[in-house]
Amino acid sequence: MSVHFVTQEGLDALKAELAELIAQRPVISKQIEEARDKGDLSENAEYDAAKDAQGLLELKIAKMETLVANARVIDESNINTEQVQILNKVTIKNVKNGAVATYTLVGESEADFKAGKLAINTPIGKALVGHKKGDVVDVQIPAGLVQFEIIEIGI
Repeated sequence: MSVHFVTQEGLDALKAELAELIAQRPVISKQIEEARDKGDLSENAEYDAAKDAQGLLELKIAKMETLVANARVIDESNINTEQVQILNKVTIKNVKNGAVATYTLVGESEADFKAGKLAINTPIGKALVGHKKGDVVDVQIPAGLVQFEIIEIGI
């Protein structure tokens, strides 16, 4: 997995989620132990379900550990507003219909479209990076080619 950039808030959230997952290990171990105590494991659906849950939990933990290990916190004091980059709050206008939207460009692990946090590796995020206020950017999205004008770049 490659390096991904996060805010300090994003890294703290990843660490909290990892701790929560690790805290579930004893619960699943207890479920496996209780199911094992019920006898024949070859026909014990409860045991199979607990083992499957344990496997899924360990997979999630491994993924989260990799995310945390490869996370790099962005120094927000180094963010400028001359051109679009990660952590910028960008206001864009759809040239065709005039719709205006504001997004903060973040790493994939922090993306939350409803909260206005757009992953930098999305088609729109990729297209905006490096452009300046007033630029019109062509973005290829599943619905077709869309033009956005960059109205404002902030922090």
